[in-house]
This record gives sequence, structure tokens and C-alpha cells, in this order.
Amino acid sequence: MTPEAIARTLFRQKFERNAELTVYAPGRVNIIGEHTDYNEGFVMPCAINYGTAVSGAANDRGIFRVYAADLQQYDEFSLRQPIIPNPEKKWSGYVRGVVKFIQQACPQFQQGADLVISGNVPLSAGLSSSASLEVAVGKFCQQLGGLALSHTDIALIGQRAENQFVGCQCGNMDQLISALGQQDQLLMIDCRSLKTQGVPIPPDIAVMIVNSHVKHDLVAGEYNTRRRQCESAAAFFGVKALRDLSITQFRQREAELSAIDKDTAKRARHIVTENQRVLDAAAALGKGDLRRLGELMAQSHDSMRDDFEITVPQIDYLVELAQLALGSSGGARMTGGGFGGCIVALAPFSKVEAVRKIIADNYRKQTGLTEDFYVCRASQGVRIC
Repeated sequence: MTPEAIARTLFRQKFERNAELTVYAPGRVNIIGEHTDYNEGFVMPCAINYGTAVSGAANDRGIFRVYAADLQQYDEFSLRQPIIPNPEKKWSGYVRGVVKFIQQACPQFQQGADLVISGNVPLSAGLSSSASLEVAVGKFCQQLGGLALSHTDIALIGQRAENQFVGCQCGNMDQLISALGQQDQLLMIDCRSLKTQGVPIPPDIAVMIVNSHVKHDLVAGEYNTRRRQCESAAAFFGVKALRDLSITQFRQREAELSAIDKDTAKRARHIVTENQRVLDAAAALGKGDLRRLGELMAQSHDSMRDDFEITVPQIDYLVELAQLALGSSGGARMTGGGFGGCIVALAPFSKVEAVRKIIADNYRKQTGLTEDFYVCRASQGVRIC
């Protein structure tokens, strides 16, 4: 069953009435442009055909009663009292945070609701299960209250919930692509202006995702540290964000910064070069130049490994295996915040089985872990079902 069907069915069982509204928001995979979003730079993700459904109906109690199907847990909170985190249920922070900031943006929103959440985005895999939940809840509230919020507004409310309520200082990419994704296209996003440009995926190209099953936790991990280092580097160069720094400008003072703080210099080098790689990758894909795209993805991975230092040995090994199978006909790299999660590969469909086989034959032997392998489609963003 789809997440939408599961959510509707469970809503009927748990609340003994039919759902009035079902919303679905996809997860995402980022093809290139990692950690550039909170540096106001460029990213190129796509929404994927895995996501989160929220099915529910209004109630007249002024409360939200929420059932998370995948975790078999309830949460309940009032709209007439300050909305605060529930430390016993981490997932509930994404729901409570969105509702809290929906109320701040639209104080007239006081409509209680009963809802069921169901999703099939792998958790802690770097595929934005949290953003898909935030965007789905935001769209549900927008429809429930008849609120004048655009999909971009909903995405930014989701980001705010994650930053200020959950405590992860993520950028805006994950929520934006979940809200604005386009069928059969990557979306190049300028994370400062919020302008987007669709980049069609050639019909013979597959988007492969391999889950390493090394779990990550960006709140407890070093994500927030990386953001602080980037902000320090921007201050050193006297720019608003590292997006404003060209590669040439960085090189002119790289040694000076490195002498002060070697790690901060390395973080800045990744961001500055990664921004350029996104622009170059969009151009390469537009020309159907998979060899060049593969080179850029390889450079991106090396930069994440050596300069941003967010990969782990299992992820590096998966990329190595995938690239062996692909040769010059595509590219592979880590995707997501880092410290585990997934790799992504783009290549002709004719290469899918070769990639699947080399990983199946070697990954478990080397690491003791068993991968999950997905062939995804670039999908539409948030929608009413």
C-alpha cells in the first residue's frame, strides 16, 4: 500500500471516521551541491518517489491529535497553549514546530485536527524524511485553515521549525525541493533568491540511491559545527555568505586563513568550489555530457571527504564500487548531510544492474552491513491526494 492509502486506512481505524484531507510530500536526493544551501549558494536536487502522507480531518477541540503509523506512537498538543517540544518523541518536534510557526505566520489559525502520518522515506538516510514530514504537515494546515501560504512559504516554515524548534541548523534545500519538485526534472535552486530552474533528466538516465545503513543524526552530529565554521570563514573574508566568494578570491587569502584555522579554511574551500560545481553540472546535464557530470560528482565527493570531512569509510567504499561499474558513463557521490546515509549515482539505465551487482557482491563482505538499492524517479512536489 502507498503511504496515502495506509494513512487513510489507519485514520479510519484510529479515529472512527473518514479522513477529509490527505496530503503527500516527497523526500529528496541531492545530485550535487552539499552544504551550500545554508551558505546561500546553489544546489541541484530532485524530489523522489518516496515520501510522507498526512491524512486527517478537523476537530472542534482546538487540539492536534497525531498518530505516527510507522512508529506506532501518538502525540497530542493544544493550539490554545504555547507549543513546546515533547522530548520523549523526537518525531513530534517536526509536527509541533510547523504548527507553531504556521500560527506565528497566520495567527488566525486555531483549527484543531486529528491526523495520521505514514511514510516510506528511509529514516536517518539523508533523504529528507524530516523535510517531507514538515512540508506535508504545512500543506495540511494551509488547506485546513484556508491560509494564504505559497509552497515556498510552507517550505520556509518547515526550515524554521527544524532550525528553531528541533535544533538542526539546516539550510532551505530539503524543504524547498519537497515543496517545489518537478516531474522528471532536477531543480537547480538559488538558495538566496529562491529562484529555481528545472533541469530535465534525459529519459535514458537512472537516478540510483544506495543506503549504506550507517545511521546519522544531524542534530547530535557535527552539522551545526560545520555551519559555524562556514560563518567564521565568511566573516574572515568580509562577505555575507560564502556564496559571495569566488574561487579566485578564496585562493588569494587561503593560506592566511589556513594559518589561523586550517579546518575553517578547508570548509570554505569545499563550499566555494562546490557552488561552481553545481553550475557546471547543470550545464553538463543540459548538454547530455555524462562524462563531465561524472567528473564533477567525483570532485564533489572528494571535497566532502577531504575538505568538509563528512563522509565515512562505508560511504567512500560504496562510491568507489559504483564508480568502478560506471566508468566514464556516469557519476556517484555521497548525498545528504553526511556521517552516514546514502550515495547517489546518475547513469544510463543499462548500467543499473552492473552497479547493483558490484555493490551486492562486495559491500557486505567489506563492512558487515547490507545496503538498500533504489532506482528513483524525479517526482512532483507536495500535492493533495
